[in-house]
Amino acid sequence: MTEHEFLAALRTLPLHKGARGLKDDCGLIEIGDETLIFNHDSMAEGTHFRPEADLADVAWKLVAINLSDLASKGAEPIGVLFGHALGGNDRQFIEGLRQVLTAYDVPLLGGDTVATTGASTYSMTAIGRATCKPVPSRDAARIGHGVFVTGTIGRAMLGFEGDKEYLEAFNRPRPQIDAGKQLAPHVGAMMDVSDGLLLDIHRMARASELSISVESSAVPVAQPDRRGECMRWGDDYELLFTLPQGTQLPFPATMIGTVEPRGSAPLYLDGEAMADAEGLGYQHS
Repeated sequence: MTEHEFLAALRTLPLHKGARGLKDDCGLIEIGDETLIFNHDSMAEGTHFRPEADLADVAWKLVAINLSDLASKGAEPIGVLFGHALGGNDRQFIEGLRQVLTAYDVPLLGGDTVATTGASTYSMTAIGRATCKPVPSRDAARIGHGVFVTGTIGRAMLGFEGDKEYLEAFNRPRPQIDAGKQLAPHVGAMMDVSDGLLLDIHRMARASELSISVESSAVPVAQPDRRGECMRWGDDYELLFTLPQGTQLPFPATMIGTVEPRGSAPLYLDGEAMADAEGLGYQHS
């Protein structure tokens, strides 16, 4: 099954209302006046990191990608639980955990360890507390909103390829937690950019049942002569969001498009309809 087919099958199961139809990155549970936000992400050797990767970097990235999803909900992190495959440089992994948990003031809640003889896989669940209601989602874009992205797209791609200037962008991404909390009360839709900017825009438009028109020349990319690759590669962990045009932002972000009435495709890139998500970013086969 493809990732899309698997998710479609999961939606036939009994779902908690906080699952949001499995159309978002996080699950929500309301307890009294509080809303807790749960996210779970995994990383596999050969897919998300090279076999020779420093496990301190792997640990950092595992935490960072989970915190990035919390950031897209404007959440304050509470703690993390993780699954660890013993047998690699376990001390380095622990040191990487220490560094990232200290950097973001996030405590460890627990987890599980297993022994493996094959390729290593690591998983983590992050728990956060909503800082505003309603909690942002990817399906709340509104016609006329501007579409914005933080940071510069494509830095992780260049880091993966060995560009020393951008190595840290790939190995140790920085989740936009503070930006997410500042944006949460104001945005329409919001999500993080993990699988490729164009693919994530396509998903946002599809979830919102609208169309999003993007001007590729407006997208801030790390290498302009490879603009298309930068927009499709992923692993950037910036925030993608919609806001009424003219809204004053508390930090730098770039308007790259607009939300429009539903057309023949969820995404229009430089006026061209992109109905199929194939080729727009990374999808698990």
